[in-house]
Amino acid sequence: MSVGPQGFSIIDLPPATPETLDSYNDLPVDPFMGNGTRHKRFTQYRLAPEPGTEHGWSYEKLPQRDYITYTKYNTVAGGVRRPYEPIAVDFTWLVTAGADALGLDRGHDWQVNIHQNRSVAESGHDAPITPEGIHSDGHEYIMIAVLGRNNVAGGETRLWLPDGDAPFWTGTLAPGQAVLLDDQAVKHEATDVTSADGGPGQRDIVIVAYSTWENRWYGEEYEAAALSDGPQN
Repeated sequence: MSVGPQGFSIIDLPPATPETLDSYNDLPVDPFMGNGTRHKRFTQYRLAPEPGTEHGWSYEKLPQRDYITYTKYNTVAGGVRRPYEPIAVDFTWLVTAGADALGLDRGHDWQVNIHQNRSVAESGHDAPITPEGIHSDGHEYIMIAVLGRNNVAGGETRLWLPDGDAPFWTGTLAPGQAVLLDDQAVKHEATDVTSADGGPGQRDIVIVAYSTWENRWYGEEYEAAALSDGPQN
């Protein structure tokens, strides 16, 4: 499987363990995005083809660094350091599922960013999923995986061509589904999450960003370039 001719595909995921699902319950609040409705942890890996296999991957967990993106990809929180706690559970099974479905080129290593996010909505307080609006993230590929939806409406994924004036695909991912994106060819956004009945509700996702090691989003050289982009005032 790959992203397909339109630059995206929908896949079913292996089942998440109870421990993985429970790990969302103590995510720290994200102070940078979501106005208090988003909770987040973040981890980075180097992903390498496992020698002597056709499908296996080996994982090197990289030392924790701040998350930094370019302002051109995120006008809300780009160009600034965002320190997050590391992810407390193992998501390599999910990264592998995405890598295999994408058919990642095994001729080189990949650098992977993993974002574990919970968005919380309640009566009168919707949860903005993409406050940066319609965007691409600047990687080769993106996987947005939904692991849980509890007492929420909204959170509808919408995909756009770079010069499109309307989304070419719209859908709501169910728990256990993910969308794979060619991040160079497709932009994306998601509608706000709302409470289904006025009480608390949550949407739990994992975003995995795949970049070739040569174009990695990791280390001092990358950080200096992203920080020099500066916040947009």
